[in-house]
Amino acid sequence: MDIALSPMEFARRARRLYADREAVVDGDVRLTYGEFLGRCDRWSAALQAMGVGHGDRVAYIAPNTHSHLEGYYAVPQIGAVLVPINYRLLPEDFEYIINHCGAKVVCAHPDYFEAVESIRGKLENVEHFVALEGAQDGWVDYEAALKAQSEDFTPVEINEQDLLTINYTSGTTARPKGVMITHRNAYCNIMNTLAHHPLSAADRYLWTLPMFHANGWTFTWINTARGMAHVCLRKVDPELIYKLIKDEDITMFCAAPTVLISIANAPAELRDGVPRGVRLFTAGAPPAAATIELVESELGWELTHVYGLTETAPLITVCEARPEHQNLPVAERAKIKARQGVELVGSGELRVIDDEGNEVPHDGETLGEITVRGNVVMKGYYNDPDATNAAIKDGWFHSGDAAVVHSDGYVEIRDRFKDVIISGGENISSVEVEGCLLTHPAVQEAAVVGMAHEKWGEAPHAFVILRDGAEANEDELKLHVRNNLAHFKTPQWVSVVEDLPKTATGKVQKFVLRGSKAGIARQ
Repeated sequence: MDIALSPMEFARRARRLYADREAVVDGDVRLTYGEFLGRCDRWSAALQAMGVGHGDRVAYIAPNTHSHLEGYYAVPQIGAVLVPINYRLLPEDFEYIINHCGAKVVCAHPDYFEAVESIRGKLENVEHFVALEGAQDGWVDYEAALKAQSEDFTPVEINEQDLLTINYTSGTTARPKGVMITHRNAYCNIMNTLAHHPLSAADRYLWTLPMFHANGWTFTWINTARGMAHVCLRKVDPELIYKLIKDEDITMFCAAPTVLISIANAPAELRDGVPRGVRLFTAGAPPAAATIELVESELGWELTHVYGLTETAPLITVCEARPEHQNLPVAERAKIKARQGVELVGSGELRVIDDEGNEVPHDGETLGEITVRGNVVMKGYYNDPDATNAAIKDGWFHSGDAAVVHSDGYVEIRDRFKDVIISGGENISSVEVEGCLLTHPAVQEAAVVGMAHEKWGEAPHAFVILRDGAEANEDELKLHVRNNLAHFKTPQWVSVVEDLPKTATGKVQKFVLRGSKAGIARQ
């Protein structure tokens, strides 16, 4: 009899092999795999007692906690569908997502009780509200519900094409879309990741990446598959990150480039005693070569650049290291590592195509759109056939990412198509200009957007955060770009700012910058 390709298989295996190993650390809470998976089973039984069955949706609004992590096992192993929600959204966004997915149960951390209560009367299908910690009138007490149940939930046969999760996109330009990820999608992503990045029971993973974001890039299940410890982090705080890396012997974490910048630029005293050799994945936005060089040369950590989207479960490429790369100078190696790379061994086929659907030449210059088909591509957008048909054409998912392909087959994203700046008929990659600005010794972060310009149609506007104690004026930063890139790529305007608007996963919200008062274009 065939066994469905499902992440739940990793939980079954972990019970047999890792029952006595430490599974979860969350502040003072420490659980072995036996204890952790036993709690998951009791929560499965509690959900079934509430009437949750195959295909029902269970929504979570929570930071990286042990109770949130338990949902990634307790919900799908009874055939229900997990809906992890971006906790940084507004109450009206929570209302839309919960109603759109038709959630029967909403589980929330105390930080979000007030937000949920403010919309409670508008949630059409919710039958139970669960307080994951603490107590709330009219809500199910999570810990009390666990204590009231045995570990004997009713087993459910899972088909690998069943929905595992619905992950909602950020909705920055329109309503959030619900990405339907199947058990097979996630299983294949996990196996692909492990093929390129071997891990073992000796590894300890720090949850710097939000679990809700594309299921924590499936590390919610990868860690369990290898018997690793999940060390929870409820808020991204460089001081706490360094403390946990030292105190908890962390060997692996994931982070968006902006999070890496905040970690790498933390005060030197925080980095004292931090071990070298920590491994990390970065994705979510193209990292600058300067950031990669900083992490690897100053911290001595091993960075792997991966790329994907929520719609691809999420990883489709890895910047695979080759022996010949090791002989390059650090700066040159960092430039290669900044590329998105090549297909994962089992993710499927990736092509970069032009407007006529032809694959672009591998010349490192011709721009095209990344398209992909294969095992990790979503089932579609939940209850949105029009959006599904717009994104998946003739079996190929269209990413919206503009990229080139180098002669060695490595893909490099130049921008989102919507972020490409067309100035005087020339295409300007905001990513390229940002990368150049980050090589200036005074610059800590940079974001570049196109702004209306009377003569050129639009032109680059750079928003820059300077390093602590550093100084640089607009003319100096413009000259730095002019000396290193084609002159037409030089920003027309540079604004030095204290902060950049970001999503919960660290992506800069460029639409906010375009609409900001600081970004009003000048002649």
